[in-house]
Amino acid sequence: MCEYDDGFGAFLEKIKKYPQYDIEKIELAYNIAKEAHGGQKRRSGEPYIMHPVAVARILLKLGMDNECIISALLHDVVEDTDYTLSFIRENFGADVELLVDGVTKLGQIPLSTREEVEAENIRKMFMAMNKDVRVIIIKLADRLHNMRTARYWPPYKQREKSLETLEIYAPIAHRLGIRAIKEELENIAVYYLDPIAYKEIENSLSMKRQEGETFLSEIKGAISERINAAMDNVNITTRVKSVHGIFRKVYVKGKSFEEIYDIYAVRIIVNSMIDCYNALGIVHDMYKPLPGRFKDYISTPKPNGYQSLHTTVLSNTGVPFEIQIRTWDMHKTAEYGIAAHWKYKIGKGGKDSLDAGLEWIHRMVETGEESDTAEDLVANIKGDLSIDEVYVFTPKGDIRSLPIGSTVIDFAYAIHSAVGNRMVGAKVDGRIVPIDYEINTGERIEILTSNQQNKGPSKDWLSIVKTGEARNKIRTWFKRERREENIVEGRDIVDREFRRNFIRLTGDRYNEFVEKISRRQHFADTDEFYAAVGYGGIQISRLMPGIKDEYNRNWKEDKDVEKLTTSNTLDRPRKTSSSSNGIIVEGIDNCLIKSARCCSPLPGEDIVGFITRGHGLTVHRRSCINVPQDLENCAEPERWIKAYWDETVKVELKSTIDVYAIDRDGVVLDITSRLMNIHVKIHSINARPINDGNCRTTLTVTVNSKEHLDNIVKNIRKIQGVYHIERSGV
Repeated sequence: MCEYDDGFGAFLEKIKKYPQYDIEKIELAYNIAKEAHGGQKRRSGEPYIMHPVAVARILLKLGMDNECIISALLHDVVEDTDYTLSFIRENFGADVELLVDGVTKLGQIPLSTREEVEAENIRKMFMAMNKDVRVIIIKLADRLHNMRTARYWPPYKQREKSLETLEIYAPIAHRLGIRAIKEELENIAVYYLDPIAYKEIENSLSMKRQEGETFLSEIKGAISERINAAMDNVNITTRVKSVHGIFRKVYVKGKSFEEIYDIYAVRIIVNSMIDCYNALGIVHDMYKPLPGRFKDYISTPKPNGYQSLHTTVLSNTGVPFEIQIRTWDMHKTAEYGIAAHWKYKIGKGGKDSLDAGLEWIHRMVETGEESDTAEDLVANIKGDLSIDEVYVFTPKGDIRSLPIGSTVIDFAYAIHSAVGNRMVGAKVDGRIVPIDYEINTGERIEILTSNQQNKGPSKDWLSIVKTGEARNKIRTWFKRERREENIVEGRDIVDREFRRNFIRLTGDRYNEFVEKISRRQHFADTDEFYAAVGYGGIQISRLMPGIKDEYNRNWKEDKDVEKLTTSNTLDRPRKTSSSSNGIIVEGIDNCLIKSARCCSPLPGEDIVGFITRGHGLTVHRRSCINVPQDLENCAEPERWIKAYWDETVKVELKSTIDVYAIDRDGVVLDITSRLMNIHVKIHSINARPINDGNCRTTLTVTVNSKEHLDNIVKNIRKIQGVYHIERSGV
């Protein structure tokens, strides 16, 4: 088959050795791809067909099936040529069509930025993964070959693709257990992202390698002599840690080379699980194990199926090195992950049929379905795919993995949405912990839940949780359960951001402007947009650069300023009168001004005044339930007056909060002690039990601003057993 000059000839000869492959279909796929890409060149100047052939060769090495090989050869024809998915289906079947479609990028989306297009492509890829996990294995092989030839890209693209590789593709390879692809992707990415650090590590490893080869050879010989005398069919190999592995520890975690104990490693492969533990006993008899450096991933496998015994020992010369012990089957899983024992059909029947090792894909898809924007989905994926993980146990002994830094709230939502939504506290290893407690590997976690029907998460949790999964599930709860409140709050937030950025529109033009923004963000109407802003699904501040640019180019008019001065909207008024409690109102002198008890407004919050006949002016929070949404068209619009806080005046006001906690001895003492430590004056305190073993403590304290109150709430939340805090009357 020497007529092929693109590597396909040698590939075909190799694949003919395996009876499971359909040679005729594979050759047909190759011929179609070669004809489709005819005349196309890669940046290197090579014929484009060399890329799909290289991807197919990577998949063959992984042991992937017939459909994967065919899809690899065809994976760019729909995206880059005139061939269609229907043609693929007619000639190669529905499975190949699904795989090719899954790795095909979307067309350009009108009015979208390049970042939005990339985010939508990643969303599409995860949706396809949920139907057939082979999609991502093809994509990993595609990315690996592209990274191998990245030297032909311009520098900006090298950095951009390398960062994406480290944040998304390498972690996915890690989750699927495909070590070989994971490590190569990481090493190449580091090379382009930080070439100086890469060279320093490479030079250090070169020096270590020179002295290490002799060291590892002696260690290997000594271990072989002892283990081969005790068991048969033993394979012992050695290795020096990868560049990226050292990069993470030296440049990310701030360790020195001397603090890295696994630069040198010995791998022992044996026949059976019993042999693994026997081999462990032998090496611990030969070398002194380091305390706290033993991990048994055989009895407790990693979520991606990885199994091995890990131990770090000291050589007779005092040099630490790691030993990994596993069986041959475990070794295949460690090297090739999911590809080693193929289960691609799992997942096609819905979430009940998902294999435990692929459950994370379904959770990612759920996150994607609840994300309001593709950019939010990608941000969540990057966080949730973190390679730094903690492994914790449920009360039944099941193991769960979460990104490092995850809290007990993240754990609750990883169990189930209902568990997270009804959570009131948590126990770690039998003791109650604060709601923001960060979990650690090996801990046993029990979530305490409430039976109250109206129980739900707190918005404060959004700033506590680590995972996108938990954040999206909290937002989803508020989206479904608090829609009207979200619309009101979202409208206020948008109003406030517009004023802060000098976007001055009124009446129909204001509504038309917001409607255009809503459509651009793919919302059905403005209420949906306001609701998303209200529950935190969209951060309006992130959209403001584009909104402001649109306003300045197409909407800004001089007459808007005139409208603003005569309008009765709640834009910041002229400074006309100031009260002793730091509140400025428009057009009223010598008037008694007081704060409304229903909402107790604080400096820093949007406010509005209401003229009370015979009793002066009462100031409310703009979001108070007693303030009409539309002040211009309410029953008595003339009684609502513009007001705002005088930032030059320092005031002290009373604010009342309700603290919900698990009822225990000393909880009130802990609250008062915490407030004394941060010098907060307490006017009154009242604690009483409520149902399900909980209690509510009502506090009235002196505060000087919303930020001051937020700091008080943050400190109280750290108290053991506290699970919810809210302002009374709000």
